[in-house]
Amino acid sequence: MNSNHAIGLLDSGVGGLTVVKEIMKQLPQEKIVYYGDTARMPYGSRPQAQVRGFASQIINFLITQEVKLIIVACNTATAAGLPYYQQEFSLPIIGVIEPGVRAALRQTKRKKIGVIGTEGTIASKAYEESIKRHDPTVQVYSQACPLFVLIVENGLVDSPEALCVAEHYLRPLKEAGVDVLILGCTHYPLMSHVISKVMGPDVKLISSAAETALEAKNILSKGNMLRQAAPETVKHRFFVSGNPGAFNAIGESLLQCSLSTYQLLLP
Repeated sequence: MNSNHAIGLLDSGVGGLTVVKEIMKQLPQEKIVYYGDTARMPYGSRPQAQVRGFASQIINFLITQEVKLIIVACNTATAAGLPYYQQEFSLPIIGVIEPGVRAALRQTKRKKIGVIGTEGTIASKAYEESIKRHDPTVQVYSQACPLFVLIVENGLVDSPEALCVAEHYLRPLKEAGVDVLILGCTHYPLMSHVISKVMGPDVKLISSAAETALEAKNILSKGNMLRQAAPETVKHRFFVSGNPGAFNAIGESLLQCSLSTYQLLLP
């Protein structure tokens, strides 16, 4: 590894691009290698052992791409085995759960935090356990929102159906009176305007993307591994396991730049 190597990210689809956007903002000089497992998404309903296997497979691929740090930019994959990845691989690997928890705890006034995520993330209780470790007095209300990922991946965020689904999923959290809502899936910030419309202006939405990018920056800085070259020399690489078309359309809209995405099926 050297400082000129890239930051690697993995996700089940386009959701991790919300983390990419923050890295581009906070670390514009850094190269990015991204893998979205669009052929096997969504991960949320899959067994944890299977998700852990998929993530390990992708990490092995990212290592071949000369990366110096890997971000598991997927809440489901983070919940399924972040300590396992960190033990199995020698380079720094971070997830997206702890950064989001820290941000939520800073923002809550009533100590009522809501968490939405995939079925796998919610069933793992990863967010709830992390929050309770930091502050046992906080009340945590969790809700699985499995259709949100499919809504995002299929470009249906602004449809009437998306609002209807959001109202159904979020009603219990609204009735519980949460003042902070953790978007516990990296796809969900792409629906933030819909979620905010349902929850109202008094509920603070927490995306872990900014906090995760900051954590990556701190790790690289402490290790003297920040890239020193000018941002103009940066070339990013994007890979997906499915058809690149929909990924490119959503990615270019989010990142405000053109993407050349390669389809690569991992063995």
